[in-house]
Amino acid sequence: MKLDLLYEVDVPKPWAGPHPHGQREAEQAAYREAIAQIRLADEMGFHTTWHVEHHFREGRSHCPAPEVLIGALSQVTERIRLGFGVTLLPHAFTSPVRVAEKVATADVLSNGRVEWGTGRSTPMEQTAFGVDIPQSKEQVREAIQAIVAAWESEYFSFEGKYWKFPATGEVPVRMITPKPVQDPHPPCWMAASSDGSAEAAGALGLGVLSLSIMRPLEQMAATIQRYRQAAANAQPITRLVNNRVAVYTLVHCADTMAQAEANGIWDATWWWYKNLAEFTLEWEFPHAPAEAREKMFPLLEQRRNSPPDPRTFSEADMIIVGDPDECLRKMLRYADLGVDQLLCYVQFGRLPHESVMRTIELLGKYVIPELERHNVQVSTSVTTG
Repeated sequence: MKLDLLYEVDVPKPWAGPHPHGQREAEQAAYREAIAQIRLADEMGFHTTWHVEHHFREGRSHCPAPEVLIGALSQVTERIRLGFGVTLLPHAFTSPVRVAEKVATADVLSNGRVEWGTGRSTPMEQTAFGVDIPQSKEQVREAIQAIVAAWESEYFSFEGKYWKFPATGEVPVRMITPKPVQDPHPPCWMAASSDGSAEAAGALGLGVLSLSIMRPLEQMAATIQRYRQAAANAQPITRLVNNRVAVYTLVHCADTMAQAEANGIWDATWWWYKNLAEFTLEWEFPHAPAEAREKMFPLLEQRRNSPPDPRTFSEADMIIVGDPDECLRKMLRYADLGVDQLLCYVQFGRLPHESVMRTIELLGKYVIPELERHNVQVSTSVTTG
């Protein structure tokens, strides 16, 4: 299992100073800190850093243009791979041609280090851009086929069910530039927040970016199994079959557990959980019955009566918090369940920048080498068994 990073560029409220100055200063600091953290991760042997495309998510995610951030990172890192996690592909978000151009440019600037994740987003973003939600799944599949064809064709045209290029039949085909460094193209992934979407990714020959969190590891293992079964009988929609599972969770590593708590890890975890819960209930399940809403996010209901205890997530290994030995123990559980890449969400809440840098340093110095030894042992066991 490889260790990756995942960034949404959290900018928690309240922001210091009056609007818009407080917001601007907080966002600029978050971007500067993220770039410094990723430069360190490059030195410490992390495999990939993933960057979302989200819009309008105040406080939680201030990264609407991952291609710009990835372009900057391509010039200040040398080895770490650079992941779009993800580009939003329903056609109302952006033309498939524009996605092909942006991702290929990033691959050129990084000398072939791009991983390309794809997804649909959520109703809050979809409705703002006028996405046809019932048709969005089919549009994502069509967009992937169009983008890959644009990379592999000298001159490009496309006639799909929902999108065609050129937009009229009265003009000649176009050359899409540049072409990616990776041949035939960067590896393609699909975001999945349910068993059904994970199976869909496997059936299409795509890697799965499992973006579900705060659920028992047994459920995650079942999702991985269903993905593997679907991937075994895949009908790939790209020439590059990508049979990998990437899972993300909150990660905070400190020299001691006491130091992690002094860094504010439980407040940061509660901020993340509360933000996710309130966003999901407001935008994705606004009309769900009260009983169902309480079942989705039980700690949110408990908060009204008593202080929350986010330690329960750590005790169940749903998040990874502790010293290097404890983090390694938890991560090996993920590896043994079939996770290929663990996406460590390290910049969240009001964790001090220095504590995030220390997390990356400790994981790189002590945990990544042990994970590599574990990988060798497993590989040897399979080979000789």
